[in-house]
Amino acid sequence: MTVFRPLLTAATLIVLGVAPLAAQNAPADAPQPPAGMGHDMMKRHGMHHGPIARLTVGGQGQATTQPDLATIGLGVSTRAATAAEAMAKNAEAQAKVIETLKTAGIEARDIQTSALNLAPVMDYADNGQPPKLTGYAAQNSVTVRMRDIAGLGALLDKLIASGSNELGGISFSREDMTATENEARVKAVADARRRAEIMAEAAGMKLGPLVALSDVPMDAGPMPMPRMAMAADAKMGGAPIEAGELTVTTNVTAVYALRPENMPEMPMDDGEPMPEGEGEAPAN
Repeated sequence: MTVFRPLLTAATLIVLGVAPLAAQNAPADAPQPPAGMGHDMMKRHGMHHGPIARLTVGGQGQATTQPDLATIGLGVSTRAATAAEAMAKNAEAQAKVIETLKTAGIEARDIQTSALNLAPVMDYADNGQPPKLTGYAAQNSVTVRMRDIAGLGALLDKLIASGSNELGGISFSREDMTATENEARVKAVADARRRAEIMAEAAGMKLGPLVALSDVPMDAGPMPMPRMAMAADAKMGGAPIEAGELTVTTNVTAVYALRPENMPEMPMDDGEPMPEGEGEAPAN
Protein backbone atom coordinates (compact mmCIF):
# COMPACT_ATOMS: atom_id res chain seq x y z
CA MET A 1 0.00 0.00 0.00
CA THR A 2 2.91 2.29 0.66
CA VAL A 3 4.04 2.05 -2.95
CA PHE A 4 0.71 3.40 -4.41
CA ARG A 5 0.17 6.32 -1.98
CA PRO A 6 2.40 8.82 -3.88
CA LEU A 7 0.61 7.96 -7.13
CA LEU A 8 -2.80 8.61 -5.61
CA THR A 9 -1.63 11.89 -4.13
CA ALA A 10 -0.32 13.05 -7.54
CA ALA A 11 -3.62 12.14 -9.27
CA THR A 12 -5.55 14.07 -6.65
CA LEU A 13 -3.44 17.20 -7.25
CA ILE A 14 -3.96 16.99 -11.01
CA VAL A 15 -7.76 16.82 -10.61
CA LEU A 16 -7.79 19.76 -8.21
CA GLY A 17 -5.67 21.83 -10.62
CA VAL A 18 -7.92 21.22 -13.63
CA ALA A 19 -11.15 22.15 -11.80
CA PRO A 20 -10.56 25.97 -11.80
CA LEU A 21 -9.79 25.91 -15.56
CA ALA A 22 -12.96 23.98 -16.29
CA ALA A 23 -14.93 26.49 -14.25
CA GLN A 24 -13.46 29.41 -16.24
CA ASN A 25 -14.24 27.83 -19.66
CA ALA A 26 -17.81 26.78 -18.76
CA PRO A 27 -20.37 28.76 -20.87
CA ALA A 28 -22.45 31.34 -19.02
CA ASP A 29 -26.13 30.71 -18.68
CA ALA A 30 -28.19 32.31 -21.55
CA PRO A 31 -30.11 35.44 -20.38
CA GLN A 32 -33.71 34.80 -19.68
CA PRO A 33 -36.39 37.08 -21.21
CA PRO A 34 -37.90 39.61 -18.82
CA ALA A 35 -40.94 38.59 -16.93
CA GLY A 36 -44.10 39.14 -18.90
CA MET A 37 -42.34 38.96 -22.31
CA GLY A 38 -44.52 36.14 -23.57
CA HIS A 39 -45.74 35.39 -27.07
CA ASP A 40 -48.35 38.14 -27.01
CA MET A 41 -45.82 40.72 -25.84
CA MET A 42 -43.38 39.65 -28.58
CA LYS A 43 -46.07 40.15 -31.20
CA ARG A 44 -46.90 43.56 -29.74
CA HIS A 45 -43.28 44.65 -30.13
CA GLY A 46 -43.17 43.61 -33.78
CA MET A 47 -41.42 40.23 -33.29
CA HIS A 48 -43.52 38.42 -35.92
CA HIS A 49 -42.56 35.31 -37.75
CA GLY A 50 -42.59 37.15 -41.09
CA PRO A 51 -43.48 40.44 -42.81
CA ILE A 52 -47.08 41.63 -42.83
CA ALA A 53 -48.60 41.87 -46.33
CA ARG A 54 -50.34 45.09 -47.26
CA LEU A 55 -52.98 45.92 -49.84
CA THR A 56 -53.37 49.36 -51.48
CA VAL A 57 -56.72 50.12 -53.12
CA GLY A 58 -58.50 53.14 -54.55
CA GLY A 59 -62.08 54.13 -53.89
CA GLN A 60 -64.41 56.53 -55.66
CA GLY A 61 -67.57 58.22 -54.46
CA GLN A 62 -70.09 60.50 -56.16
CA ALA A 63 -72.79 62.77 -54.79
CA THR A 64 -75.20 65.11 -56.57
CA THR A 65 -76.86 68.36 -55.58
CA GLN A 66 -78.94 71.13 -57.09
CA PRO A 67 -77.15 74.32 -58.22
CA ASP A 68 -78.17 77.62 -56.68
CA LEU A 69 -75.90 79.93 -58.69
CA ALA A 70 -75.68 80.72 -62.42
CA THR A 71 -72.66 82.43 -63.96
CA ILE A 72 -73.05 84.06 -67.36
CA GLY A 73 -70.60 85.91 -69.57
CA LEU A 74 -72.05 88.70 -71.69
CA GLY A 75 -70.74 91.76 -73.45
CA VAL A 76 -71.10 94.55 -75.97
CA SER A 77 -69.22 94.91 -79.26
CA THR A 78 -69.26 98.17 -81.23
CA ARG A 79 -67.58 99.50 -84.37
CA ALA A 80 -66.72 103.04 -85.44
CA ALA A 81 -64.45 104.90 -87.82
CA THR A 82 -62.08 105.95 -85.06
CA ALA A 83 -60.84 104.27 -81.93
CA ALA A 84 -62.21 107.00 -79.68
CA GLU A 85 -65.63 106.79 -81.24
CA ALA A 86 -65.68 102.98 -80.98
CA MET A 87 -64.78 103.14 -77.28
CA ALA A 88 -67.34 105.88 -76.58
CA LYS A 89 -70.15 103.95 -78.23
CA ASN A 90 -69.11 100.79 -76.41
CA ALA A 91 -69.00 102.52 -73.02
CA GLU A 92 -72.48 103.96 -73.54
CA ALA A 93 -73.94 100.59 -74.52
CA GLN A 94 -72.25 98.73 -71.69
CA ALA A 95 -73.47 101.29 -69.15
CA LYS A 96 -77.05 100.45 -70.18
CA VAL A 97 -76.34 96.74 -69.74
CA ILE A 98 -74.91 97.28 -66.25
CA GLU A 99 -77.90 99.43 -65.30
CA THR A 100 -80.25 96.69 -66.49
CA LEU A 101 -78.44 94.16 -64.31
CA LYS A 102 -78.66 96.35 -61.21
CA THR A 103 -82.32 97.12 -61.86
CA ALA A 104 -82.96 93.35 -62.01
CA GLY A 105 -81.55 93.01 -58.49
CA ILE A 106 -78.03 91.83 -59.34
CA GLU A 107 -75.64 93.12 -56.67
CA ALA A 108 -72.48 95.01 -57.61
CA ARG A 109 -70.32 92.26 -56.06
CA ASP A 110 -71.77 89.82 -58.61
CA ILE A 111 -70.80 91.93 -61.66
CA GLN A 112 -67.17 91.85 -62.78
CA THR A 113 -65.51 93.14 -65.94
CA SER A 114 -63.71 90.23 -67.60
CA ALA A 115 -62.41 91.73 -70.86
CA LEU A 116 -61.92 95.12 -72.55
CA ASN A 117 -60.55 95.08 -76.09
CA LEU A 118 -59.95 97.56 -78.90
CA ALA A 119 -58.68 96.40 -82.30
CA PRO A 120 -58.43 97.80 -85.81
CA VAL A 121 -60.75 96.42 -88.45
CA MET A 122 -58.87 95.61 -91.65
CA ASP A 123 -60.22 94.94 -95.14
CA TYR A 124 -58.17 92.22 -96.79
CA ALA A 125 -59.03 92.57 -100.47
CA ASP A 126 -58.51 89.59 -102.71
CA ASN A 127 -56.86 91.56 -105.53
CA GLY A 128 -53.30 91.62 -104.30
CA GLN A 129 -53.70 95.00 -102.66
CA PRO A 130 -52.41 95.62 -99.12
CA PRO A 131 -55.01 95.48 -96.32
CA LYS A 132 -56.95 98.66 -95.70
CA LEU A 133 -58.01 100.06 -92.32
CA THR A 134 -61.79 100.47 -92.25
CA GLY A 135 -62.38 101.32 -88.61
CA TYR A 136 -62.06 100.08 -85.04
CA ALA A 137 -63.90 97.49 -82.98
CA ALA A 138 -64.35 97.79 -79.21
CA GLN A 139 -65.51 94.96 -77.01
CA ASN A 140 -66.37 94.97 -73.30
CA SER A 141 -67.35 91.80 -71.44
CA VAL A 142 -68.63 91.21 -67.92
CA THR A 143 -69.13 88.08 -65.85
CA VAL A 144 -72.36 88.01 -63.89
CA ARG A 145 -73.41 85.72 -61.05
CA MET A 146 -77.16 85.29 -60.73
CA ARG A 147 -78.77 83.64 -57.72
CA ASP A 148 -82.30 83.55 -59.17
CA ILE A 149 -81.85 80.78 -61.71
CA ALA A 150 -85.56 80.62 -62.49
CA GLY A 151 -85.54 84.23 -63.71
CA LEU A 152 -82.44 83.88 -65.87
CA GLY A 153 -84.31 83.59 -69.20
CA ALA A 154 -86.28 86.78 -68.63
CA LEU A 155 -83.12 88.63 -67.56
CA LEU A 156 -81.33 87.66 -70.76
CA ASP A 157 -84.19 89.13 -72.79
CA LYS A 158 -83.80 92.43 -70.94
CA LEU A 159 -80.04 92.45 -71.44
CA ILE A 160 -80.35 91.92 -75.18
CA ALA A 161 -82.89 94.71 -75.40
CA SER A 162 -80.54 97.04 -73.51
CA GLY A 163 -77.70 96.53 -76.00
CA SER A 164 -75.81 93.36 -75.07
CA ASN A 165 -74.95 91.51 -78.28
CA GLU A 166 -72.53 88.82 -76.99
CA LEU A 167 -73.23 85.85 -74.79
CA GLY A 168 -70.23 84.03 -73.35
CA GLY A 169 -72.07 81.00 -72.05
CA ILE A 170 -73.75 79.82 -68.85
CA SER A 171 -72.38 77.63 -66.07
CA PHE A 172 -74.03 76.46 -62.88
CA SER A 173 -72.57 75.93 -59.42
CA ARG A 174 -73.43 75.92 -55.75
CA GLU A 175 -72.06 78.34 -53.18
CA ASP A 176 -71.59 75.75 -50.43
CA MET A 177 -70.59 72.27 -51.59
CA THR A 178 -69.35 71.04 -48.20
CA ALA A 179 -72.22 68.65 -47.48
CA THR A 180 -72.09 67.17 -50.98
CA GLU A 181 -68.30 66.71 -50.84
CA ASN A 182 -68.56 64.97 -47.46
CA GLU A 183 -71.19 62.59 -48.83
CA ALA A 184 -68.91 61.74 -51.75
CA ARG A 185 -65.98 61.07 -49.37
CA VAL A 186 -68.05 58.67 -47.25
CA LYS A 187 -69.01 56.74 -50.36
CA ALA A 188 -65.39 56.69 -51.58
CA VAL A 189 -64.12 55.20 -48.31
CA ALA A 190 -66.86 52.55 -48.37
CA ASP A 191 -65.99 51.75 -51.99
CA ALA A 192 -62.31 51.34 -51.10
CA ARG A 193 -63.12 48.88 -48.31
CA ARG A 194 -65.46 46.90 -50.57
CA ARG A 195 -62.70 46.55 -53.17
CA ALA A 196 -60.16 45.58 -50.52
CA GLU A 197 -62.43 42.85 -49.14
CA ILE A 198 -62.97 41.39 -52.61
CA MET A 199 -59.25 41.39 -53.41
CA ALA A 200 -58.27 39.93 -50.04
CA GLU A 201 -60.76 37.08 -50.43
CA ALA A 202 -59.54 36.39 -53.97
CA ALA A 203 -55.98 36.17 -52.66
CA GLY A 204 -56.96 33.75 -49.89
CA MET A 205 -56.21 36.31 -47.19
CA LYS A 206 -58.13 38.06 -44.43
CA LEU A 207 -58.46 41.85 -44.45
CA GLY A 208 -56.67 43.42 -41.50
CA PRO A 209 -56.92 46.92 -40.05
CA LEU A 210 -56.64 50.14 -42.03
CA VAL A 211 -53.03 51.36 -42.14
CA ALA A 212 -53.29 54.60 -44.17
CA LEU A 213 -55.96 56.69 -45.91
CA SER A 214 -55.58 59.69 -48.23
CA ASP A 215 -58.13 61.94 -49.91
CA VAL A 216 -57.78 63.18 -53.50
CA PRO A 217 -60.91 65.17 -54.43
CA MET A 218 -61.70 65.54 -58.10
CA ASP A 219 -64.56 67.68 -59.37
CA ALA A 220 -65.15 67.87 -63.10
CA GLY A 221 -67.42 70.89 -62.64
CA PRO A 222 -69.63 72.52 -65.27
CA MET A 223 -68.06 73.65 -68.53
CA PRO A 224 -69.17 77.01 -70.00
CA MET A 225 -70.42 77.20 -73.55
CA PRO A 226 -68.33 79.05 -76.17
CA ARG A 227 -69.00 82.73 -76.72
CA MET A 228 -71.75 83.53 -79.20
CA ALA A 229 -72.52 86.77 -81.02
CA MET A 230 -76.14 87.87 -81.07
CA ALA A 231 -77.93 90.22 -83.40
CA ALA A 232 -79.25 93.45 -81.91
CA ASP A 233 -82.84 92.35 -82.49
CA ALA A 234 -82.33 88.83 -81.13
CA LYS A 235 -84.75 87.55 -78.52
CA MET A 236 -84.35 84.73 -76.06
CA GLY A 237 -88.13 84.64 -75.91
CA GLY A 238 -88.08 83.85 -72.20
CA ALA A 239 -86.34 80.60 -73.04
CA PRO A 240 -86.46 78.16 -70.12
CA ILE A 241 -83.07 77.58 -68.48
CA GLU A 242 -82.55 74.07 -67.14
CA ALA A 243 -79.88 74.00 -64.44
CA GLY A 244 -79.81 70.22 -64.06
CA GLU A 245 -77.72 68.93 -61.17
CA LEU A 246 -74.08 69.05 -60.09
CA THR A 247 -71.99 65.96 -59.50
CA VAL A 248 -69.02 65.84 -57.13
CA THR A 249 -66.53 62.99 -57.55
CA THR A 250 -64.02 62.18 -54.81
CA ASN A 251 -61.17 59.64 -54.89
CA VAL A 252 -59.42 58.09 -51.89
CA THR A 253 -56.47 55.74 -51.52
CA ALA A 254 -56.55 53.20 -48.67
CA VAL A 255 -53.88 50.82 -47.38
CA TYR A 256 -54.95 47.70 -45.44
CA ALA A 257 -52.96 45.00 -43.67
CA LEU A 258 -53.45 41.42 -44.82
CA ARG A 259 -53.02 38.19 -42.89
CA PRO A 260 -53.47 34.51 -43.79
CA GLU A 261 -56.87 32.95 -43.22
CA ASN A 262 -55.61 30.73 -40.39
CA MET A 263 -53.74 33.49 -38.52
CA PRO A 264 -55.55 34.98 -35.52
CA GLU A 265 -56.05 38.71 -35.45
CA MET A 266 -53.10 40.53 -33.89
CA PRO A 267 -52.39 44.11 -33.00
CA MET A 268 -50.50 46.33 -35.41
CA ASP A 269 -46.85 46.97 -34.65
CA ASP A 270 -46.51 50.35 -36.29
CA GLY A 271 -47.08 52.73 -33.46
CA GLU A 272 -50.19 51.05 -32.02
CA PRO A 273 -50.56 52.01 -28.36
CA MET A 274 -50.52 49.13 -25.90
CA PRO A 275 -53.43 48.64 -23.54
CA GLU A 276 -53.19 50.56 -20.33
CA GLY A 277 -50.89 48.94 -17.81
CA GLU A 278 -48.90 46.84 -20.32
CA GLY A 279 -45.26 47.61 -21.00
CA GLU A 280 -45.06 50.26 -18.27
CA ALA A 281 -42.14 50.47 -15.89
CA PRO A 282 -43.07 49.71 -12.27
CA ALA A 283 -43.48 52.71 -10.01
CA ASN A 284 -40.78 53.30 -7.42
